[in-house]
Amino acid sequence: MNAEQQHFERVLESISRGSTGDIKVLLASLRPSEVAGLLAANTPETRRIIWGLIEDEVRNQSLQHLHEDVRAEFLQAMDTAQLVAAAENLDTDDFADILHQLPNTITDQVLEKLDSRDRARVESVLAYPDDSAGGLMNTDTITVRPRHAAELVLRYLRLRRELPATTDALIVVNSRDEYLGMLPLTKLLTAAPTVTVREIMNGQEPAVHVAAPDTEVARLFSERDLISAAVVNDEGCLVGRITIDDVVDVIIEDAEEALLAPAGLAVDTDTFAPISQAVRRRAVWLGINLLTALMAAAVISLFEETIIKVVALAVLMPVIASMGGIAGTQTLMLVIRGQATGQLGRSNMLRMLNREFVIAGLNGVLWAALVALGVTYFFTDAQLGLVIAVAMITTILIAAIAGSLLPSLLRRMNIDPAIAGGVVLTTITDVAGFFIFLGLASWVYL
Repeated sequence: MNAEQQHFERVLESISRGSTGDIKVLLASLRPSEVAGLLAANTPETRRIIWGLIEDEVRNQSLQHLHEDVRAEFLQAMDTAQLVAAAENLDTDDFADILHQLPNTITDQVLEKLDSRDRARVESVLAYPDDSAGGLMNTDTITVRPRHAAELVLRYLRLRRELPATTDALIVVNSRDEYLGMLPLTKLLTAAPTVTVREIMNGQEPAVHVAAPDTEVARLFSERDLISAAVVNDEGCLVGRITIDDVVDVIIEDAEEALLAPAGLAVDTDTFAPISQAVRRRAVWLGINLLTALMAAAVISLFEETIIKVVALAVLMPVIASMGGIAGTQTLMLVIRGQATGQLGRSNMLRMLNREFVIAGLNGVLWAALVALGVTYFFTDAQLGLVIAVAMITTILIAAIAGSLLPSLLRRMNIDPAIAGGVVLTTITDVAGFFIFLGLASWVYL
């Protein structure tokens, strides 16, 4: 356990002992992100105690680091004046995320209380979905003209006295605010005073379209090792910039979604949410899973006579379901990742499908042969070994095809394959596997 984790544990211990004085001292030493982690790690009752002990500025800054479910608890108790005060401690994009959670009437009241400049900035971000480049961007930018000399730009920066956070480059625009390129601060600081911006700027640095999905933004930052990027509209005019800290949040959220979505849990699910709320949310997914299980059971019931005659079939059915499920999941996850990273599209999807079909076929033959030998030996029934071998090969091939095609089909239906893909795939492999295995057994034995 590192020093930060030990410190975090001490705070939790102080809270459990109810020592208010110790809690205040320990809370004062935490960063806003750590305060947010502390709030998320406690029950709603304890959270309210902690919330009342921290300074207003830290309280406001910690809001941006909270998951929506936890943040909603505190937003409900905040009045318009407190929300306006929070705007002073948050970046425009982070404050816009908070306003997205509020009812429209309260959002309008908060916007009315902001000064005209801040209101215009927040409204420009609110105009875009929060999972787009426009929703991620911050409107606090520093722009320069290409004709300006390096000395003039440096003088301008000194007059400002302060630069926006995570500023690694200035944005170069023309008189119509059309994006031209980026001017790295490292080049500006080392250039001769008389050199113009045009001579030292990077005109090849890509800009992000304001409507681009956040996953595309994250991929661009990863591929180009960017710290910041300009955001432009349809006309190519500058509307804001995105910084690496916002992209890291997107990456973390996507990773959490990949982990939680297959279980039907949202990224913003509160670990310590009220039991009634958690029961409602999980019950829906359990109900869906029950329906898929009943479908598989219905297929099994069609072959009741065969199972009664050859009891070994009941023993071997889980083998078919498990092998098909694993083979399909491998392909499904590979395709979902490939589409998310831009490696898979219409042009190479057929090649991917052919590849997965060959891999599934080879693996199917290998493991089917081993299982067939084992079944023949233990049950002294060569016919049963042949039946399970054919069923296993066929099921694995079907699983590979389903895993390759499902992500695209679900996206066309506006369903997130990361959430629904696993359930649909399991249903397909179970139903197909049981039907093929028991159907072949019925043909052989009846």
